[in-house]
Amino acid sequence: MKKQKHLLILHNGTKPNGAHRVARWFEDRGLQASVYWAYNNQFPNQLDMFDGCFITGSPHGAYEDIPWIHKEHKLIQKMAEQELPILGVCFGSQILGSALCGRDQLFRRTACEVGFLSLQMMPQAQTDLLTAQLGESLNMFVWHNDEVRATHPDMVILASTLECPNQIWRYKNMPIWGVQGHPELTRASALTLFDEDRAVFERDGADIANLKATAHDAPEAKTLLTQFVKVVEQAGVYVRL
Repeated sequence: MKKQKHLLILHNGTKPNGAHRVARWFEDRGLQASVYWAYNNQFPNQLDMFDGCFITGSPHGAYEDIPWIHKEHKLIQKMAEQELPILGVCFGSQILGSALCGRDQLFRRTACEVGFLSLQMMPQAQTDLLTAQLGESLNMFVWHNDEVRATHPDMVILASTLECPNQIWRYKNMPIWGVQGHPELTRASALTLFDEDRAVFERDGADIANLKATAHDAPEAKTLLTQFVKVVEQAGVYVRL
């Protein structure tokens, strides 16, 4: 019998059960998923049991001087040394950029970028394991005040918007990707998020009525996740790009 691949999920949110929905999503597609609440200083003692890692968003900045953020930086560097497949979304993308390309790659924006946006796919996306099946553009929900610079030589930029040149990127030619948006969100989960965090969205300049009217399941964005599942399933036999 084929051994089930094991996904580590580093949950950086403030709610203990905040990553359970995404864990179930990966489990429904054949992976075993273990959630560690990094925000509460929960980290695995070893990486030998894992075949990949998914890193969630967070209300914090990856540049903040907080013990659990420092620990996550070191863990990411260790996973990269082992060429473990990693996919980070939002804060997950930012802490990947900070840990692997330097803290100076991360900066605070002058204004929040928020909404269901059309991302322009770059030519190099056509041959990338995560993005090759996508077209010239990709629509997904984006919400961020921090940003990863797009100029580091170890970053392969796969998708951009006019306001944020680095929406999706890959680290070198390794199975490590950062996605600034939230491909994991469905229309239902987005609507719940807009209601629960209404005050924060409004502080960031968002129009709640417009967000709700434009919310959708982002099926193309889910391709990023299903392709990552395939990469994890091939962990150990990954061919460099």
